[in-house]
Formats: sequence, C-alpha cells, structure tokens
Amino acid sequence: MARLRPYLDHGILELDNNTAERAMRSVAIGRKNYLFVGSQTGGKAAAIAYTLIETAKLNDIDPQAWLADTLARMPDYKINRVGDLLPWRFK
Repeated sequence: MARLRPYLDHGILELDNNTAERAMRSVAIGRKNYLFVGSQTGGKAAAIAYTLIETAKLNDIDPQAWLADTLARMPDYKINRVGDLLPWRFK
C-alpha cells in the first residue's frame, strides 16, 4: 500500500503509461515501414521529414500548414536565413 501513496498524494501522477505508449505507437508502426524506404538516402530524407513534423507537433503547430507555408517560401528564401523557416518560428 505504501507504493500507492504517491499517486494518492499527488493528483498529477498517472497510474498507467498509456499516454507514453500512445505517443510511441506511430514510431512502432513506422519501424515496419522504414524497411521499405528504398535507399539510405531515402531513409535519411524520411528521418528529416519525421523529425520536422514531430517538432511542429511538439510546438503546437499544425504540421500541414507549416509545411505548406515553408515549401511555398523556400524557392525565394535566402540560404543564410533558412533558420527562420523552422517550426518553432512559425507561430
């Protein structure tokens, strides 16, 4: 019973890890799909895309809107200001 005491004393603590498992589900499902990226270069491109999309999600930014905006601005963008296109600067 002593092991349950922290959960009773602190309402913020969760009794299960469903939230963490749900967050990892896309990674587990994607793991199977990563076998079919085609090449090492394709795998690197997929990893970059996944990283940028997840970064946008973590910053409460709609990934589709951010990607559409970024891809529309990229052709005329100066290379030394490419950091301004990162997800956390989209807000």
